[in-house]
Amino acid sequence: MINKDRVIELFLELVQIDSETRNERQIADVLKEKFTALGLTVTEDDSAGRTGHGAGNLIATLPANEAGGAGIPLLFTCHMDTVAPGEGIKPVIGEDGWIQSDGTTILGADDKAGIAVLLEVIQSLQEQQLSHGQLQFVITVGEEMALTGSRAMNPELLEGKYGFALDSNGEVGSICVGAPTRAQIDIEIFGKSAHAGVNPEDGISAIQVAGKAISRMKLGRIDETTTANIGKFEGGGETNVVTDYVKLYAEARSTSQAKIEAQIKQMREAVESACTEFGTRGEFHSQIAYPAFHFEEGDEVVQLAKRAAAQLGLSGTTFISGGGSDANVFNGHGIPTVNLAVGYEHIHTTAERIRRQDIEGLAEYVLEIIAQSSK
Repeated sequence: MINKDRVIELFLELVQIDSETRNERQIADVLKEKFTALGLTVTEDDSAGRTGHGAGNLIATLPANEAGGAGIPLLFTCHMDTVAPGEGIKPVIGEDGWIQSDGTTILGADDKAGIAVLLEVIQSLQEQQLSHGQLQFVITVGEEMALTGSRAMNPELLEGKYGFALDSNGEVGSICVGAPTRAQIDIEIFGKSAHAGVNPEDGISAIQVAGKAISRMKLGRIDETTTANIGKFEGGGETNVVTDYVKLYAEARSTSQAKIEAQIKQMREAVESACTEFGTRGEFHSQIAYPAFHFEEGDEVVQLAKRAAAQLGLSGTTFISGGGSDANVFNGHGIPTVNLAVGYEHIHTTAERIRRQDIEGLAEYVLEIIAQSSK
């Protein structure tokens, strides 16, 4: 059993510590103190200098106890950063048990609910002298910025036969068993400047070329496992000048490698054809930010999570997500990792909320996963 009041108090404490992406120093220091106070060995990696984030990733290790020495070594992960607006968060608990901010900021349940749960689980294991194998807790920076922190980690620091991220939407007890790969795409269009009123026919509008290219792209929902989006259009200047340069920031996602390659190809060809039509040139750059992952129902990491869910009367429902998480990266490093649903709603908005019973329930669920791994 976990201490329900304690885990909620801890969650409320954590969300009031400012930690927007790139400004993780304060929360990292607090977490280092908390994990160390519980007797764990805590290491901060050297990624901050390479990522520009306020801190490095934290790796805290709890050795197996005598009763659980034969237990399966597990890795649990959450991220310490939040999206904006995340400064000066004032959490409010309603009479109905929902926790949210005062409406001027996000809440930060994504992902401080997960961190609070992990700290409570460690205390519960120790207080009740429960059996467990080695447990590694990886708290990342920069997850909200295309998984920057986990991507910068040295994979040799990671230990665990199976991994569990606490960072998915959905009902507590449900399990994300798949998520897409994400391609980051930057597109540059080079036109030709001219006076827009005197001799516009001598110019080539990069905006017009880009517009034509976009009109030829497949965007939005491509199929059930593939999406694409233009997120930002940058360039231009005075209205009396034909614009000679614009840049587009885009992405594509798919759980299928073949499909994401086809989507990238289609977007590239749209740019090339528009540039050819207008007699100018463009540059198309794409790179895979993180890999996809997918597990079947019979895979042991899924079965472990489902056995624990069944023991607690939870659904154990599996699903495929459209978003990436640190689980994508850890799977790419060879540690089979699923993403557990946390129960939060409306994340990345000022309407974000979570029920206290979901935080409590997730803590019980993680505790049971550890118990099942020690049998």
